[in-house]
Amino acid sequence: MDKLLEIIEKNPRLSNSEIAVMLGKSEEETEEQIRLYEKSGIIKGYRAMIDKNKANAQTVTALIEIRVQPKFGHGFDEIANRIAALEEVESIYLMSGGFDLCCMVSDKSFEEIALFVANRLSPLDGVMSTATHFILKKYKEQGVYFTEPPKDDRGILSF
Repeated sequence: MDKLLEIIEKNPRLSNSEIAVMLGKSEEETEEQIRLYEKSGIIKGYRAMIDKNKANAQTVTALIEIRVQPKFGHGFDEIANRIAALEEVESIYLMSGGFDLCCMVSDKSFEEIALFVANRLSPLDGVMSTATHFILKKYKEQGVYFTEPPKDDRGILSF
């Protein structure tokens, strides 16, 4: 992956001038390259990662595995896009293994997620079965620790 993309992915809050210095390029070159990446869809957006527990947000997250019957001529894309359009769905992936799709959903409570699965997800044409796994604690997401990172208590050895 391009060095510019690596820098932005790790810290999207850096200014264009800071990124330019890191790359050894002019600020104008850096801004233009970022604009091109945004326009071409390589950069999809910029998001803050919020620790919802610390923000006292009453949110429950679940990982839902979904077994589907793909439609002839459309494969998994049609059903995956219908599921992705549901507002509770934060992300969805085509998977290998016992289930075809996996999505992450968030809502106010366990009950709300259960109702979502029962009333909106499971009845969709093509959905054969689901398995819901509630997230009890988040330790790390996209390289960012949500708990204290493990300490390395090993002593220094010298020979």
